[in-house]
Amino acid sequence: MTADHVVDEESELLHTGELSVLGRIVSASNATLVCEATSNGQSVRCVYKPIRGERPLWDFPDGTLAGREVASYLISEALGWGVIPETILRDGPYGPGMVQRWVETPEPTGELGERMALVDICPPDQVPAGWFEVLLAYDGDGEQVALVHADDPRLQRMAVLDVLLNNADRKGGHALEGIDGSVYGVDHGICLHSEDKLRTVLWGWAGQPVHGALLVDVEALAERLRGPLADQLHQHITGDEIDALVARTDAMLADPVMPLPGNHRPIPWPAF
Repeated sequence: MTADHVVDEESELLHTGELSVLGRIVSASNATLVCEATSNGQSVRCVYKPIRGERPLWDFPDGTLAGREVASYLISEALGWGVIPETILRDGPYGPGMVQRWVETPEPTGELGERMALVDICPPDQVPAGWFEVLLAYDGDGEQVALVHADDPRLQRMAVLDVLLNNADRKGGHALEGIDGSVYGVDHGICLHSEDKLRTVLWGWAGQPVHGALLVDVEALAERLRGPLADQLHQHITGDEIDALVARTDAMLADPVMPLPGNHRPIPWPAF
């Protein structure tokens, strides 16, 4: 059985398998359930976020968080990047909601001889070589710590995607390194607003050029946004938000440089 065949089977399970709840991620601000989608003795693990479990946000009054997650996935796929795990809208035990393929992650280890994730904190004098220091802060014990992230092209691609999505909540825990060697982004419920709301921990490339390979894909996205992709997105976000996405895409092509942090709060809180 080929890898593509396995992926196709898992996708079918995600769409049509019976969802059974295994547990709840209690740290999430909205109802987030770990499930298995099962059919004919086969199953795939996934995350299910029922729309009825969403907390209304005054600054994201339109649509649903689940719909924004699906729209973000469609954009990632249109770029050909596969940054966001397969994400769909479907019915579940608690009504319609977002269902997303689960990302299996290894236990990372770093140069410090202890666990280091792609985005992490460490003492300021122990930042790994080649990593970006984003922020200096104090922990609960009053000790100074540095918020850092790897200078990793897989993570850089995610940072570019976040600019296009206008991601208002790229926490460190939302960047996952899968056991397949890919880096995945999760939790895109507060993306794609028409006003600038970029909040991210991935500021290491601020002010740096976006390199050519990524720009080729962004140019392809710009073309797709003038075709059927816009109709797909309109099922989940407003016309103004689609226009703003087109404007952000065109702006990156016209001036391919990663933005600098603005005067608004540039890092989500908490950062993880």
